[in-house]
Amino acid sequence: METPEQSRSPQSLWVERLALTNVRSYAAVALETGAEPQVIAGANGAGKTNLLEALSLLAPGQGMRRVPFAEIARGGGDGGFAVAARVHTLNGVADIGTGLNPGSSRGGRAADDDGEAVGGRTGRIVRIDGVAQSGSGVLADYLEIVWVTPAMDGLFTGPASERRRFLDRLILCFDPGYRTIAGRFERAMTSRNRLLADGVRDNAQLAGFERVMAETGIAVAAARLEAVSAMAAVVARRKARDPNSAFPWSDFKLEGAIEDNIAAMPAIEAEDAYARLLRDMRERDRGAGRTLDGPHRSDLSVGHGPKAMAARLCSTGEQKALLLGLVLAHAELLTERQERAAPVLLLDEITAHLDVHRRAALFDEILRLKAQAWMTGTDDAAFDALRGKARFWRVDEAKIAAL
Repeated sequence: METPEQSRSPQSLWVERLALTNVRSYAAVALETGAEPQVIAGANGAGKTNLLEALSLLAPGQGMRRVPFAEIARGGGDGGFAVAARVHTLNGVADIGTGLNPGSSRGGRAADDDGEAVGGRTGRIVRIDGVAQSGSGVLADYLEIVWVTPAMDGLFTGPASERRRFLDRLILCFDPGYRTIAGRFERAMTSRNRLLADGVRDNAQLAGFERVMAETGIAVAAARLEAVSAMAAVVARRKARDPNSAFPWSDFKLEGAIEDNIAAMPAIEAEDAYARLLRDMRERDRGAGRTLDGPHRSDLSVGHGPKAMAARLCSTGEQKALLLGLVLAHAELLTERQERAAPVLLLDEITAHLDVHRRAALFDEILRLKAQAWMTGTDDAAFDALRGKARFWRVDEAKIAAL
């Protein structure tokens, strides 16, 4: 009988071994896994989400909870933590390690938007095959990780910033350089806001930051539009393949003046138009205390396609199905772009708000993608359809045992 590992191509992306030290509730834990889906069951507060958060640190950025790294270190520990994994990548097997040195979480520490240390201070450590790296960006060369958390259940009803963050995370999975561009825009905007708040009216200073904002802001908006277009193509294929899917197709559009300009004129003209707008709106922005125009104000509008209804007006169950439809489309897009190797999926409390039909449909999608999906839930019975196709674990007071 073919094992799950043998059924996957040599290029499959999956975590073979995971070891945590002083991570959240875990003093020390290690487990050996397979390429098949992993089901993590346990009571609330047992440590299920902490395990998935540790896995999310194998990707660039701050992880799925987006908290300072100091908060990940176990309370009562030495201030440090470590996540070590043996992973299967497109280029073979690699050993990845990340964490903080003991004492790093004590006291003040300057960090950039991704939680990396700046100014020469001690920060997050990343090692590949034992060799220290300059930052977490290199992790994008090894694993693609996509996650769904309970906090994302309010994606369609929450603020636009959450939808922008959702879209930006999608982009980062196939364009690691996007983080650099977006970071440059944010820093230039912060500097412009500071000058305005300080009453500075020197045109040369303001214009310098506005030119950087124009160049990077248009690049950010263009990358988002490209991602939306690529996602729309995958959604259309999924709709044609299964028009009655448990995860209904969605229509979505990126809304914003910057995006409208890109559609109406060449990029260089859009940059000039945005720079002029920033110049003309200085006094308004000074009074508001922030920049009121730019890609940081755009929104991702999502609708329930079959019902022709805004996602925010749908029921909780329908919103969860729409969210999963988008995430599965994203996973499918990544699989197409990386030699048919599906990303690692982290699905926290994933069966909440899903009926039996949708749970079975989700499991079928995961198996079709041949993805190593890490799924958590309070009751392992909710995953019965995966018996014999997934590996089951029980978490109890930060201890993990195979079922």
